Amino acid sequence: LLSAYGIGCATVSVSRQRALMEDMGPGAAARIEDLRASLTREVRAALADQGVEACHTATRLHLRYAGTDSSLPVAYGGDPDAARDTFEAMHQARFGFISPEKAVTVEAVEVEGEEQRPPGSPQPEAAGGAARPHAPMRHTRLWSGGGWHEAAVALRHELAVGDVLEGPALIVEPNQTIVVEPGWEARLTRGDDVLLRRFRPAERARVTGSDQADPVLLEVFNNLFMNIAEQMGVALQNTAQSVNIKERLDFSCAVFDADGALVANAPHMPVHLGSMDRSVETVIRLNRGRIAPGDVFALNAPYNGGTHLPDITVVTPVFDDAGGEILFWVASRGHHADVGGLAPGSMTPLATSVEEEGILIDNLRLVAGGRFREEALREVLTDHPWPCRNPDQNVADLRAQVAANARGIAELRRMVSEFGLDVVRAYMGHVQDNAAEEVRRLIGRLSDCAAEYPTDTGQVIRVRISVDHKAREAVVDFTGTSEAAANNFNAPEPVTRAAVLYVFRVMVEAPIPMNAGCLRPIRIVVPRGSMLAPEYPRAVVAGNVETSQHVTNALFEALGVLANGQGTMNNLTFGNARHQYYETICSGAPAGVLNSGRAFAGQAGVHVHMTNSRLTDPEILELRFPVLLEEFSLRPGTGGSGAHRGGDGTLRRLRFLEPMDCAILSSHRVRPPRGIAGGGQGEAGRTIVVRRDGRQEELPASAQTVLEAGETITIIPPTPGGYGPAGA
Repeated sequence: LLSAYGIGCATVSVSRQRALMEDMGPGAAARIEDLRASLTREVRAALADQGVEACHTATRLHLRYAGTDSSLPVAYGGDPDAARDTFEAMHQARFGFISPEKAVTVEAVEVEGEEQRPPGSPQPEAAGGAARPHAPMRHTRLWSGGGWHEAAVALRHELAVGDVLEGPALIVEPNQTIVVEPGWEARLTRGDDVLLRRFRPAERARVTGSDQADPVLLEVFNNLFMNIAEQMGVALQNTAQSVNIKERLDFSCAVFDADGALVANAPHMPVHLGSMDRSVETVIRLNRGRIAPGDVFALNAPYNGGTHLPDITVVTPVFDDAGGEILFWVASRGHHADVGGLAPGSMTPLATSVEEEGILIDNLRLVAGGRFREEALREVLTDHPWPCRNPDQNVADLRAQVAANARGIAELRRMVSEFGLDVVRAYMGHVQDNAAEEVRRLIGRLSDCAAEYPTDTGQVIRVRISVDHKAREAVVDFTGTSEAAANNFNAPEPVTRAAVLYVFRVMVEAPIPMNAGCLRPIRIVVPRGSMLAPEYPRAVVAGNVETSQHVTNALFEALGVLANGQGTMNNLTFGNARHQYYETICSGAPAGVLNSGRAFAGQAGVHVHMTNSRLTDPEILELRFPVLLEEFSLRPGTGGSGAHRGGDGTLRRLRFLEPMDCAILSSHRVRPPRGIAGGGQGEAGRTIVVRRDGRQEELPASAQTVLEAGETITIIPPTPGGYGPAGA
């Protein structure tokens, strides 16, 4: 029994539901009928207890594909085949694909009963007798629709059956006031209801696409596009299965124009959002002329539009109603907790080639004509020297990404129906133009600058920013940066580009979406073969999570506005054949100065820059994995000193309850993050393992080990720098 409720005053409704958890088939049909009959008797008895003798009942089946979590309520009339057809139509509309080859599970059977009115009983809207205008004796001023109106005022007890009061008007009762808006009318029915009905169509200003953006509509569309991406994110979180996506929120969603240029994103992961358009552009380039409605593509290839292997991007075209023209694109990127490779979690520091980091997905047609290609996907996930350890979870999360994209498509179609295609297209361009203009204004305040940023691996990132005030453009040149090395701190070019986009978007300090327009006034120079533009088959897994943070720190340091953040995501992975987990660990935020000249201290214990994930709740972590979170605390006073201190760092200790492979992939274990403008440096980080015999081992920045049951690992992240000399 899940629920019993009453609805309204004139109608009584009761619902009963019971779990079935059986695949739909001949045997299930009989079980459904038995439950249906039993629940119907319960519903009729419950209604009889409330004095209802005549009632109508309806049956719903809660259906889902076997092995998935999301069920849909389907009306059931006794035909299982018809119920499955209805379910698949609903699944296609909600999630963007179907899987005809999979069994359909009946999760629950529900019966709802409702009071049945006797034939010929009057309906409220038809029970008011002859309509006649009500002549009010009082009037007042009413603000509605952006202006003042002269409104009639009527007392409820003065109204007679059939009286009609045309808005704008107020109907006053002792305990409430009913507002009748302009274009609406109120009528008192025989059942003593006040029925509101629109009698004049709503007036709305015509919105047209043009070369000039209306400032108000520009803000409206900025928020509309961002809201679509946010709704995609909510859909992905709700339908994903892995802790990494569902709890840590390590995913991103975005909307793109027909050419694959980023239009808007939700405030998800900056390192994803500035690089995802390269994935969309790759799908467009490799499939031009061969894309059909209902197709969805997936890729993670670092040298072909991706970043590192755990980040799998799912890309979906948005066709016009005729299915002939691609109008827009939507995409979602999720960090999968394991994609194979040398170690569970797919973030091993030992890899020297991309092959050792896991499976590589290069332009896979994940859904063809609306059908999810699970067999082809599983072949990709498992046909590898080091295959995915939990392909069921990968499949479930990729289904969730397809569903998130379907949500974005539905919202874009709704926007087109509301405003018209020409308007939506025009404002997709306008929001990018506006972002470009904001960045040009920022460039006008900048001067030439440079920075050199050494890393724990011995490699150095060099950047020079050259400003052309006349052209209102800038060149960000990484010439002189170290060559790619036989480690995995090599960052594919889209990662470097994402860091540049993020820094300039942050510097704008205006409420605009981060989109492709931000980079129009900026030319990025990255030497081919360097650690910021490596060539196949260099390993790259740390490039996305570590080197992206280094590039960001180097840019802010060159601009002189922000001390170094911790410069790492402190990537901790652990697992075995049954469990795989990945998390990033926060520290404090760096101190700095705003464009206005106002300096500020850093916040304590927050993720900054290229990561925006959260840590799994301790209850979820300990429920899903054989670990105990012994401590997660702030370390007061550990941020860099100065007139404005860096934020406090953190400490995190985990005790393992069964043997696990464990890896730490991190930075700034040798070099502390630097302050700027005379501010002090932060502290270098540490990673300490305590063995069962009490021995302590301090791990290097990148290390892989095995922890036995009862052993602990403690991560003490580096802390950020301060701003300005102390005492200033």
